[in-house]
Amino acid sequence: MLRANPLSLFGFLLVAFICIVALTVAVAPHVLVPYGPTQETGPIYAPPSWKHPFGTDGLSFDVYSNVMLALPLDLGLGIAIAGASLVIGGVLGLLAGFYDTPGTVAGYTSISIMRVTDIFLSFPSLILALAITRVLGISIVNVAIAITITWWPYYVRLVRGEVLSVKHLPYVTAARAAGVTENRILLRHVLRNVTEPLIVYFTLDIGTVLVTYSTIAYIGVATRYPGPTPEWGSMLAYYQGSAPISSYPWLVLAPGLAVFVTVIAFSLLGDGLRDILDPRTRRAFVRGTAPEPPAEAPSALPAGPETEPESESPLGAPDPGGGA
Repeated sequence: MLRANPLSLFGFLLVAFICIVALTVAVAPHVLVPYGPTQETGPIYAPPSWKHPFGTDGLSFDVYSNVMLALPLDLGLGIAIAGASLVIGGVLGLLAGFYDTPGTVAGYTSISIMRVTDIFLSFPSLILALAITRVLGISIVNVAIAITITWWPYYVRLVRGEVLSVKHLPYVTAARAAGVTENRILLRHVLRNVTEPLIVYFTLDIGTVLVTYSTIAYIGVATRYPGPTPEWGSMLAYYQGSAPISSYPWLVLAPGLAVFVTVIAFSLLGDGLRDILDPRTRRAFVRGTAPEPPAEAPSALPAGPETEPESESPLGAPDPGGGA
């Protein structure tokens, strides 16, 4: 499958590389980061060089070091927020989709879950997250909580739609007719068949959450730069306001490129997972990459008296050249 889709292979390798680098920076930053987040290196606005791959800013801080130190924070927030939204929205979506019998307590619960979901979806997620952040206070944890509060309804709608399309299929009906309990049907038959679109959506959602958090940090509601915990969005905001971009383009190019590469990596991986997990697309890829079987050579029978057909004259009369 990976050989059949080179972009998916590239995305997988890029995501693996980003995760390994983030883990290395979080555990042993001295291996890849030469300077601290607020360590002065001497020259200000130095252009990119071997010593400073992304140059330095107006405070003589190494831009490369700050970009690398921000990688574990941004990547961890993207995975954590998307994962928490997946768990909350997935559980509520399963309940709202499977136990939606009208006139029962479960049916009223399902209706209540969907009405609350519609209320959250009626607000733009970014605007609502900004409002919640202003109420909770400016901090990394509060921004993560605000984004999670606005993000779980998307998973509710996705999971509920998948459950409604699966719960009436013949194998679920057969399991119910065989006496399998409803909870076992939900966990064994329904949940296992809605995990594939959830995995794809979760992978694609990590990049979207990262962009949302970087946007909030760019506005100035999250972390501030410079500081002990660099962040790509706050770095973009600070560099854009501290120096002209036309004179020092490497300042905004470095954190912007980091956001772009991370988001495109998870997007390519998500597209590849969609192709791999979808049985129809997987069969198409397998048929397209499978080698063609060799053509069979026509079998030739040896010529001989016993294989030669007897010649007959029209109307089945005996051959004149034959016997009496």
